Amino acid sequence: MSEVRIEGGRRLHGTVKINGAKNASLPIMAAALLCEGKTVLDRVPRLTDVSTLAIILDSVGLSVERTGPHTLELEPRDEANCSCPHDHAIAMRASICVLGPLVAKRKHARVPLPGGCVLGERPVDLHLKGLRAMGVDIKQKGGYIFAEAERLKGARIYLGGPHGSTVLGTANIMMAATLAEGVTVIEHAASEPEICDLADYLQKCGASISGAGTHTIRIEGVNRLEGCLHHVIPDRIEAGTYACAAAIAGGEVTLQNVRSDHMAALRDVMESMGVEFELDASTMIVRRKGTLRATDCTALPYPGLPTDMQPQLLAVLTAAEGTSVVTDSVYPERFTHVGELLRLGADIVRQGPQAVIRGPSALTGAYVRASDLRGGASLILAGLGAEGETVVAGIEHVDRGYELLDEKLLGLHATVKRQGAPPYQAGQLQLPFHKRAS
Repeated sequence: MSEVRIEGGRRLHGTVKINGAKNASLPIMAAALLCEGKTVLDRVPRLTDVSTLAIILDSVGLSVERTGPHTLELEPRDEANCSCPHDHAIAMRASICVLGPLVAKRKHARVPLPGGCVLGERPVDLHLKGLRAMGVDIKQKGGYIFAEAERLKGARIYLGGPHGSTVLGTANIMMAATLAEGVTVIEHAASEPEICDLADYLQKCGASISGAGTHTIRIEGVNRLEGCLHHVIPDRIEAGTYACAAAIAGGEVTLQNVRSDHMAALRDVMESMGVEFELDASTMIVRRKGTLRATDCTALPYPGLPTDMQPQLLAVLTAAEGTSVVTDSVYPERFTHVGELLRLGADIVRQGPQAVIRGPSALTGAYVRASDLRGGASLILAGLGAEGETVVAGIEHVDRGYELLDEKLLGLHATVKRQGAPPYQAGQLQLPFHKRAS
């Protein structure tokens, strides 16, 4: 098991270049299943999740090769196999994104129920509801989803759930609808920037889509899509994590390749805590000089505060003066990091979908274990603000969503040392995906 050792108490300064968004890259990679010819994706981060999805896509006949540090080429090779491998598909939530493209393009699919981080109940019923509305025959047996349809039919589909819109559900139905007969209208669609980026890619390929970025998306089906060149949007969650690092450790960090318009809710919360921002076209300077102030915040669907930033903000608020309340209305069970923050000396009380944080806490280094992606990032941030050495085990979870997090923190003059290489460096994910990697 890999781990990271952090010596806290050092102020950060320097520049970090933000990668392309993981949560945009994965659905777009799956969408290449819909296309004829080659897709070239630029700014795709080197992450375990990207490698895992590449393995899944390779297994169903889509060639995936990394032709540059952050460039992928995807091209159909053989469309005979429509059954995804169980071991890899259950490792990540985004594996469900191959379901819509496979059944729309190849008329049938066999996809395991997805896995990923343990964040509470995250059913795929809305995905299946949407596909059934388009005429797909769906059965579930033995942990697999079996889907079959001669050709999908356009339909009006409502995708609202108990905790708001479904991002991956919106992506799945939008991808499937591009090759359906007639018009599909998705109501209560997710409006996240990653959905807009997927729609942008599909339109470059020849799809007819309007309304992406709103809660009503209209897709008019076409007979054929052609692969294209596409540049993935910057990762707002990675950028937000480094902004939180500057907040908890203090100092000044410059973030390059950012979309500040995608981060308005996060900036609003952090400014209420006393963190300063300077914005340019694609640059964000984050500065914290004085004492952090307590604040209340709630994770909501976009354009609200992302649930993927809740754990990191909670860690920062342990250093704030006063009492803060953090609520997660998207994943109310997403608080596995709280128990580990308590080991570091945080004063946090969990109350259902809320955590009450009393600060500032004098965090002290300890051995803690990451159990999910963003929770792992929150423990690393807490280590930056703690006195002494913090050891964060289970870094393989963090590798799913952050490329070289330890090296980037070193570039900001943090004292960080990793034991154990990321899987894509250690040769644990060797498939055609790495055949031409640089």
